[in-house]
Amino acid sequence: MYNSISISLGEMVLKGKNRGQFEKKLTNQINKVIKKKGLSLYRDRGKIFIDTENDIDELIKDIKNIFGIVYVTPCFKTGREFEEISQSVIRLMEWKRENGDIKTFKILSKRADKSYPFKSMDLNRDLGGVVLKHFGDLKVDVHNPDVTINVDLRSQCYLYTEKYKGTGGLPLGTNGEGLVLLSGGIDSPVAAYMMARRGVKLNCVTFHAYPFTSERANDKVRTLTERLAVFCGQINLYYVNMLDIYTEIRKHCPEDQTTIIARRFMMRIGEKIANDREFDFLITGESLGQVASQTAKSLGVIDSSVNLPILRPLIGMDKTEIIEISRNIGTYEDSILPYEDCCSVFSPKHPQTKPRKDRIELSEEKIDIWALIDDAINKMEIEKIQ
Repeated sequence: MYNSISISLGEMVLKGKNRGQFEKKLTNQINKVIKKKGLSLYRDRGKIFIDTENDIDELIKDIKNIFGIVYVTPCFKTGREFEEISQSVIRLMEWKRENGDIKTFKILSKRADKSYPFKSMDLNRDLGGVVLKHFGDLKVDVHNPDVTINVDLRSQCYLYTEKYKGTGGLPLGTNGEGLVLLSGGIDSPVAAYMMARRGVKLNCVTFHAYPFTSERANDKVRTLTERLAVFCGQINLYYVNMLDIYTEIRKHCPEDQTTIIARRFMMRIGEKIANDREFDFLITGESLGQVASQTAKSLGVIDSSVNLPILRPLIGMDKTEIIEISRNIGTYEDSILPYEDCCSVFSPKHPQTKPRKDRIELSEEKIDIWALIDDAINKMEIEKIQ
C-alpha cells in the first residue's frame, strides 16, 4: 500500500545559517543506506522523502538508527487535488480495515503549503464526510479513534497512519571526533552512544593485560563496538596492552594508588593517540561516586594528567538509568558477560577514594612514564569495525 517514506528532522531545524551543513551530513548518511538499494531521496518543504514500494519495513529499521532523525513514517503519496486525496484516503482505509478491526476514525490534516485552497479544519471535515459516506459502519472519534489518517500537504500529498520514533540527536560528524576509553562494562558503551548521538564521530581504545586477561575480554569489546557501529558506522578500535605498565606500578608504587595511577596512564595513552590523529577530546563512561576512581577527588587527580578535554556524559546518572539505555541500544547482554578486564584483575583491595595529586606524582617519579607509554603505543593493534 505504502509507496514512500518520510523522514522528520530533529533539532537541526532550529539551526541558523549553518543548518545546511547539518542536513548535508544527514543526507550523506541516509544515502549510504539507500544507494545500495538503488533508491534516492528528495526534499519537500522541510522533510526528506524516499519513494519506494519494496522492503519498506527493512528500510525504516535501517534509517531510524541514523542520528538526527526524530521520526520515520511510511506514507502513501498522492496528488493534491481533492478528488485524488479522497480516493487515496478510501484506499488507505480499506487496506487498514483488511488488517484490523476498525470502527472509529479521525482525519488530521496539516498544510506545510499554506497556499493550498482548503484550510486544515475544512479538509478534515470534507474528507471525514467522504469516509462516512463510503463506509456506513464507521464513526468519527476525535479523542480515541481506532485509526487516524494523517494528511500531510506539501508539493505532493502524503497520507499515513503511524510513524516510528528515530534516535534523534545530531548527525554524525557535526560535533568533532572523539576517542572513547572503552571497557567491557556497561557504562562506556552507553557513554559512546550518547556522544555519537550529539554528532561526535567515534573512535575507541581498549586496554587489556594479555595473558593475564583473556582474549575473550577483547572479543567482548569488539562485539560491543560492533553494536555501536550499527548507529555510528565504521569505528577504529585500538587495542593497548597494559601489562608492563601494571608491572611497573605494582613494583614501585603503593598498592592503594594502583587504580589512580593506572587510570592516569590510560588517559595519557588516550591523549597521545588522539593528538597523533587530531581527535578533539577523550570520552569516558565515569559516573560520579560509582567506584573509587570516580569520586570527585579521584577524577580531579586523573584529569590533571592530560590537557585534552575529557567528556563524561554519564557523570550525573545513576546505574539504573545507564542500564536502561544499554538495554535499549543492545549492549547490555554483552556487557555483563563474565570476562575480566585489566582494571578488575589488578584492582587493589582498598583503593584510595581521596587521592592527593602531590603524592600520586611523587610515586610516578619512580616510573619511566613516557618510555612505557611509547612502548605500549608501538605495540598497539588497530582494527576497523564496520
